[in-house]
Amino acid sequence: MIKEALEKVMSEDMSEMWTILSGDEKRLITDNFTLHHYKKNQIIYAEHEEPEFLWCLLKGKAKLYKDGVGGRQQILRLISPVQYFGYRAYFARELYVHTAAAMEASVVGTFPMSVVKHLIDGNRDVAWYFIHELSRNLGSSDTRIVNLTQKHIRGRLAEALIVLIDHYGLELDGVTLRVYMSREDLANLSNMTTSNAIRTLTAFVNEKLIVVDGRQIRIINEPQLRKISKFG
Repeated sequence: MIKEALEKVMSEDMSEMWTILSGDEKRLITDNFTLHHYKKNQIIYAEHEEPEFLWCLLKGKAKLYKDGVGGRQQILRLISPVQYFGYRAYFARELYVHTAAAMEASVVGTFPMSVVKHLIDGNRDVAWYFIHELSRNLGSSDTRIVNLTQKHIRGRLAEALIVLIDHYGLELDGVTLRVYMSREDLANLSNMTTSNAIRTLTAFVNEKLIVVDGRQIRIINEPQLRKISKFG
């Protein structure tokens, strides 16, 4: 059942890494693959734990975050299906420097990093896949650091909303974000206090850029939000 589920998801979503594996390599993964089910807000792995597995989000949504000063969290990255995560620390030969948690009920698959190492040793394309992913993530992190430190509050919150659109998309109505985040999580994604996030959301509502109904956010004027995000 696990093998069938994995092969079905991977073939349908055409995960880039899955397409570069041989039949024997795919069987090696499916033979060592384990499914895990997580509830909303449940920790997948914690900071300072030893990295042993490659994680793949198959269903749901997840976040990578780091605890900061005064107990505040900083969301570092959002994870969407089908996306691999949790491998950088293994390659760096260090413990995890962040925590991963489910943002909603999620299904996550794992296989040992020892299997990944075996694949890399035997398939140069797998090595290049991880080089590309690490390089892309590093570039995104560099850009995000600049944005979070130099943009004004409006620009940071607009950017957070755009990130949510780009990562998770919109519902069938074409305007409602396909993710429901608390004000605190929006603040943590935007590097601001929760009170500032609430005030800025209210300002966006008054400017008819968005409509807020509880944790549901409808995007009314995406071009203007992107403009605010771009110019900060």
